[in-house]
Amino acid sequence: MEAEGLDWLLVPLHQLVSWGAAGAMVFGGVVPYIPQYRDIRRTQNAEGFSTYVCLVLLVANILRILFWFGRHFESPLLWQSVIMILTMLLMLKLCTEVRTANELNLKRRVFAAADNKDEEVKAPPRRSYLGEENGGPLLLLSPWKGTARALQSSIACPRERSRRAGHTGACVGHQVLDFDPHHFWHWSSFGDYVQCVLAFTGVAGYVTYLSIDSALFVETLGFLAVLTEAMLGLPQLYRNQRLRSTEGMSIKMVLMWTSGDTFKTAYFLLNGAPLQFSVCGLLQVLVDLAILGQAYAFARHPPKPAPHTAHPASAKAL
Repeated sequence: MEAEGLDWLLVPLHQLVSWGAAGAMVFGGVVPYIPQYRDIRRTQNAEGFSTYVCLVLLVANILRILFWFGRHFESPLLWQSVIMILTMLLMLKLCTEVRTANELNLKRRVFAAADNKDEEVKAPPRRSYLGEENGGPLLLLSPWKGTARALQSSIACPRERSRRAGHTGACVGHQVLDFDPHHFWHWSSFGDYVQCVLAFTGVAGYVTYLSIDSALFVETLGFLAVLTEAMLGLPQLYRNQRLRSTEGMSIKMVLMWTSGDTFKTAYFLLNGAPLQFSVCGLLQVLVDLAILGQAYAFARHPPKPAPHTAHPASAKAL
């Protein structure tokens, strides 16, 4: 009787907890990227964050959505993929804008330095009489003017070169349509990333449409989605190791990765999830711990800055 009398309280409470859990499942995955997003906006420096993390999550969640058409799973997991895709596009947009702005500022400083050097040479020109040639003085002019012009022309962006040639157009860097594997995922415009994502979605969606009746294909698609997500931390791990530094990387983001992956893996193990889910979850936890180990090691033993040595040719040009 007492249990039945409490139904009016337990049923709404259970429903409220279910809604809260679903909301946490949908939005919990994007929470670790909020500190990183704020750090990039505050410092206007995106060098510490690997955009390949965005690539991994975009591919994993697109494949997961396609997997849903072959085998329906819980709606919160589906919406989580949609929210994650939008979040990664926002991260890419911010990183692209910050890096483009920094490159333009650097070019402006170089142009200004070259122009200032040119003006210094113009007034007044110095003459050096080192000898007589054919009965008259030998006049030597400073080489700075031509060097400055050559330097400015060599580093000018295509828009600047087009303007000098009488044309107009945007300053174009690396583009997705260049099909240059050396600059893959290092493009100068956010639109190029969107084109790549749409192209991948279109091709993967078409292949899924043709093979949706194959149980083997559907299971393989689901495994690839989980395995790709398990590789999430590897781009950041590689970047940190290559630079021998974790400067610019949000430690809060990695701590949230670690806690979320730990609870997720424990859930898989306790609830008897398929083996690939548990293995991929454990791999994610190990990668997260490796990144935290890098942060600790590089903080205790920071790399020594390499001494700057001017190249003879560079010294002449500057």
